[in-house]
Amino acid sequence: MALTEKDRYELGGSVRFYEEGLREAAQEIKRLEGIRRRQVVKAEDMGWESSRHGRIKHLINEKMDYPVRSLDLYLMVLPPGGRSGKHLHMAEEMLYILEGQGYDMHWDPDVEISDKYYWRLGEKGVKYEWEAEDVVYIPPMVAHQHFNTDPRDPARFLAASHRGYRFLGYPELEQLEDAPDYNP
Repeated sequence: MALTEKDRYELGGSVRFYEEGLREAAQEIKRLEGIRRRQVVKAEDMGWESSRHGRIKHLINEKMDYPVRSLDLYLMVLPPGGRSGKHLHMAEEMLYILEGQGYDMHWDPDVEISDKYYWRLGEKGVKYEWEAEDVVYIPPMVAHQHFNTDPRDPARFLAASHRGYRFLGYPELEQLEDAPDYNP
């Protein structure tokens, strides 16, 4: 005879999800208490990476041991006349142009939402020109690529994005084209 829900209730619990959640939360609180006083990120703790997107310096990243919970921040350097890779991600992104001049290309997605969402890259991109002290906004799921139009000097900008989308189950990050200087 199969057990009823009442029988299973009276037998007690077969899973420990709530208790595991309490234990994980306590471990995270303890970890954060150990780094809470670290309010300054030292230059030697910020690593440079030659990535498929380009040459970036991670200022704040979730893999770094700092108490920032929701924001990632990096510095990107585009060589003279160079460009980044082309990619998209679910999170919106903001760029603050420190030096240089250039433009961004943005490709809006064509999206269908049902029980799941589906997207494909829009065919026609839109060009947005920028220069030092401008802010560039990149909406969620917009493919984008950065171009330095100066043939002599590099362009530098800060890029900030929110990592919260991943915690909501949208971990999207897709590289569509590698930066020309990328060498695996």
